[in-house]
Amino acid sequence: MMQRCLRALLVLSAAAAGAALVAAQSTTLDIYVLDVEGGNATLFVTPAREAVLVDTGNGGPAAARDAGRIMDAVRDAGISQIDLLVTTHWHGDHMGSLGELATRIPIRHFVDHGANVQPAPPVDDFLQNVYAGLVAKARRTIARPNDLLPLNGIEWRIVTSDGAMMTAPLPGAGAPNPHCAGFVPHTVNPVSGQPVGNTEDERSVGSYITFGRFRALYLADLPWNNEFALMCPNNRLGVVEFLLVSRHGQHSSSSAALVHAVRPKVAVINNGIRKGGQPETMGVLYSSPGLEGVWQVHVAQLSGAEHAIPRVFAANDAEDPQHSPAHWIKVSAQRDGSFTVTNSRNGFSKRYVTQLPTR
Repeated sequence: MMQRCLRALLVLSAAAAGAALVAAQSTTLDIYVLDVEGGNATLFVTPAREAVLVDTGNGGPAAARDAGRIMDAVRDAGISQIDLLVTTHWHGDHMGSLGELATRIPIRHFVDHGANVQPAPPVDDFLQNVYAGLVAKARRTIARPNDLLPLNGIEWRIVTSDGAMMTAPLPGAGAPNPHCAGFVPHTVNPVSGQPVGNTEDERSVGSYITFGRFRALYLADLPWNNEFALMCPNNRLGVVEFLLVSRHGQHSSSSAALVHAVRPKVAVINNGIRKGGQPETMGVLYSSPGLEGVWQVHVAQLSGAEHAIPRVFAANDAEDPQHSPAHWIKVSAQRDGSFTVTNSRNGFSKRYVTQLPTR
């Protein structure tokens, strides 16, 4: 009898210790910016232990690799499902491993902008034959500007989707944007040389995340001209602590009209070793008012010596895209707006403190 009581006591004690450990680990909003070789996959884990994954990296031969890298972060975070999967747009470097990932972890709720506007056989085949089956067994939301995603303890607001954008400013925002002056629109994409127009990039699902006094922004691949439409003549977003830089740090996005207006304290670029981080974008970031740090998922060979960041701030420097392990940049935010950024390659971390008022 005494042994049974002792065993029961030990079980209860272990359960209490486990609950205390979870509680201790649940005071932060954690953001993993993952290496998918110039694509995007970013895992958010809320204080309520809800997981939001934004994009799933590359497809084709790289699908298993990128799904595996996402699962490495899932295990590090100690979660067992993806509560919300936000696919920002139907380009292969943002949604390519979705089908593979769905075989490895339950995905409860899918969020996207709707139909693909750039016909492409691999994408359209996936949407018709795989994605339709996945969402039929879960839940799907077609995102619209100003939607709030169903999460506890944080506010996740959609600010752009399917070519539309929020028209009313966020609380505390809406002031004239002085950085609109001198804006020069793009007639061609300066990276691809193709005319700008109705591509999947313009349809990007953009998110503004608020956790207490901490605010984060990710507009996916929203192009330069659309940034102007969102931010000018008035700044509808206000300011943020953390900016996940658009379009992998390519200079077809990240205008001063956006970056200088939102005044990020820290910017992280999810780039590849030879994709993104170009001098034009780095110049905009470095000159942004109040910026204290630029971090990169990869050493950016295109930055040039003048704009290169110290390597301690870069998570990966391998030439081989199959390199293992693949390191991430992790942001851990507190409700008071302070946050720590950590490079998993070398353990280097730096703490930042907000000056923003409570909204």
